[in-house]
Amino acid sequence: MNWTQVDIYTTTPAIDLLSVRLQDLGIRGCMVQDAQDFQEFLEQKDGKWDYLEDGLMELASCETCVTVYLPEDAQGAEMLAALRTMLAQMKAEDTEHQYGRLEAVCSGIREEDWANNWKQYFKPFPVGNKLYIKPSWEEPTAEAAGRTILEIDPASSFGTGQHHTTRLCLELMENEITPATRLLDLGCGSGILSIAALALGASAAVAVDIDPKAVDVAYENAALNGIGKERYTVRAGDVLTDRALAAELAQERYQLVLANIVADVIIPLAPQVPGLLAEGGVFLCSGILDSRAHEVAEALARSGLRVTRKRERNGWAALEAVLA
Repeated sequence: MNWTQVDIYTTTPAIDLLSVRLQDLGIRGCMVQDAQDFQEFLEQKDGKWDYLEDGLMELASCETCVTVYLPEDAQGAEMLAALRTMLAQMKAEDTEHQYGRLEAVCSGIREEDWANNWKQYFKPFPVGNKLYIKPSWEEPTAEAAGRTILEIDPASSFGTGQHHTTRLCLELMENEITPATRLLDLGCGSGILSIAALALGASAAVAVDIDPKAVDVAYENAALNGIGKERYTVRAGDVLTDRALAAELAQERYQLVLANIVADVIIPLAPQVPGLLAEGGVFLCSGILDSRAHEVAEALARSGLRVTRKRERNGWAALEAVLA
């Protein structure tokens, strides 16, 4: 297994929050180079140092950096896309500009090479009882018989369907789709959830992602599956901070609202959900560490939603909720 280094440039005040958010993505270990710590060391040294090596002196002018290592495979590509979405969310929250530039830079391999290398690990596979997911460069196998085939090329956006969080959401979703279903996909990434719903027969879908790049990726994936803009609308924006966008989305009521994000976004999102659901509508949320599922369930309950189903796999949880 090959690995690549991802350096996330930030500031000292953001280290703790960033570390928690990385854990929420399933990235357990990280290395921190805190520029403030080194500056304090220089200011407090007691004079017994005759000199400092040039390399150490350079650290004093470096940005604070949190470093993680991701595998060069489909899972690593999913993690990098999810990491970038999370950084975009943190930028939107950073109204006082305390967190620095929050950029993720890959080193040790050109990103375009990595984007192609991991494709060898993305093979067709069935999900739930109805779906069969494949990239455009692979042919379907015998497992596709009787299933709806969904072609997904994630590019730089989160969502091949291989990550446990996405699969959990797809499995919960498949039995909720009818020809009358109009759905809203919050944090759409590659568009996999909303496009899958349309492929399964939903009448229309609106998808939103904080990363503007996701708009083109989702439309491209929709086109791969013969789905046009007359049924599918993709927007860029943050429903937590963009009041105009939130108000626009709330002009309609949806039979199904999806949020495959992280607990720290789903919890503040919960109060908006009742205003988006049609009568009898369902809210499906995933991307939740199982250790935090109770926090999300409590936030949903405070917002007038009742959890009706919970599904767990490999440390992750997905919840289904309806209006209480």
